[in-house]
Amino acid sequence: MTLARGAMARAEALSGAAVRDRDGRTYAGAPVGLRSLRLSALQVAVAGALASGAGEFETAVLVGGADDDPGLAALAEASPSAAVIRTDRRGEPLDA
Repeated sequence: MTLARGAMARAEALSGAAVRDRDGRTYAGAPVGLRSLRLSALQVAVAGALASGAGEFETAVLVGGADDDPGLAALAEASPSAAVIRTDRRGEPLDA
């Protein structure tokens, strides 16, 4: 949660995300909104983890993201059993 909210704050974004791999390493991300590249915060976190050699994920935190965030599909493809925690921008849990 702290890493996701930190990424969101540093990028001055409306959302942030973090993933934890099975080795305990964590990766955070904020959305990318270029004309030539659009990624959600969770997509950034998952991509960063995969690019760093992470194999499976244990947990993902999505702060301020949408129900249909495309990063959820990426996470499920990479690690179907990963738990997902979704919160509003303040960090209050959302119902699944």
